[in-house]
Amino acid sequence: MKTGRTDKTAELETFLAIACAGSLSGAARALDLTPSAVSRIVSRIEKRLGVQLIIRTTRALRLTSEGESYALAARRILTDLENTEEAIANRARPSGLIKVSTATAHSRLTIVPLLGEFLARYPDIRIEVEVSDLISDVQGGEADVAIRFGQLPDSTLNARRLGDTGRTVVASPEYLAHAGIPQTPADLQHFNCLDFSFRRLEPGWPFRQDGEEFMLPVKGNLTANNGETLVELALQGMGITRVGNFHIKEALASGRLVPLLEGFNPQDREVIHAVFIGGKNMPARVRVFVDYLVEKMAGTAD
Repeated sequence: MKTGRTDKTAELETFLAIACAGSLSGAARALDLTPSAVSRIVSRIEKRLGVQLIIRTTRALRLTSEGESYALAARRILTDLENTEEAIANRARPSGLIKVSTATAHSRLTIVPLLGEFLARYPDIRIEVEVSDLISDVQGGEADVAIRFGQLPDSTLNARRLGDTGRTVVASPEYLAHAGIPQTPADLQHFNCLDFSFRRLEPGWPFRQDGEEFMLPVKGNLTANNGETLVELALQGMGITRVGNFHIKEALASGRLVPLLEGFNPQDREVIHAVFIGGKNMPARVRVFVDYLVEKMAGTAD
C-alpha cells in the first residue's frame, strides 16, 4: 500500500507530545516548533486516517477515543523503536567485563598478543585473564570464555574451533648428552619423563610403530599442571617431555630443545576451542570476543 513520503515517526512524536502536554502550544514548546506547525501535523494525520483525534476549544483540548488509541500506539511504537536502536547500538559498541580462562603458555604466546588490537577495537570492554592449565567452570561463572584443548565433554556450553596443534617429544641437548638418546618408544622406560600432573584422557604418550598406534605409560620424578613448566624443566635438562608444538616453537628453532622419536610420532592433533555460554542471553561483549578469536586464529595450526 502506498503511504507517501510522510515522516511517520515525527507525526507520532508530535501527537504524543500533544497528549502529554495537553495543548498544542505546550507540545510546540517541547518540540521547538510553532503552534501552527503542530496544528498542521495533527490535521494531516486526521485527514489521512479520516477521523477526528483531538477536540479543540478556546479553553481546553481533549483526545477523542480514536485519539487516545493513537496516543497509546504512538507511545508503544516509539518505545519499541528506542529499545531496538539501543540494542543495535549495544551490539555495535559492546561493553563490560569479560573473564577469559586460558592455558599458561597459550596465553603468553597466542592470546595475550591479540588483546591489544581487540581492546582498541572495543574500548568499552575490559578483560580479566585467568592463566591456568586447570579447567575453569564456565557454566558456574568462573569464566565467560575458556580456551580448551583436546576433546570436549558433552555439555550445554557452546564451542567454536580456533585451530589445532601437534605434539612432540623433546629434551635438551644437555640432558641427552649425559642420559643418551632413546631410539624407540620402549627406551623411554630408562629415561626421566616429565608429564602433566592432572588426569588426562590419555593414560600415557601415544606412538605409532609398525603401522599400529599404542599408548605408552611413562614415569619420572617431576610432574607439573601446565605445559609451560614442563618446557622449562626440559630446558633445564631435567628430562624428556611431550607437549603441544606452540609451547616449543621458539626453543626448537633455537636448538635449545631437540625433537625425539619423530619416526614414531602418530601426528595426532589436539583441537583448540573457545568455550562459552551461548543462547539468546549471550552478552554482546562475549560474542564479539569469540568472533575476534575465530577471525585471528581459526585455521591456524602448529
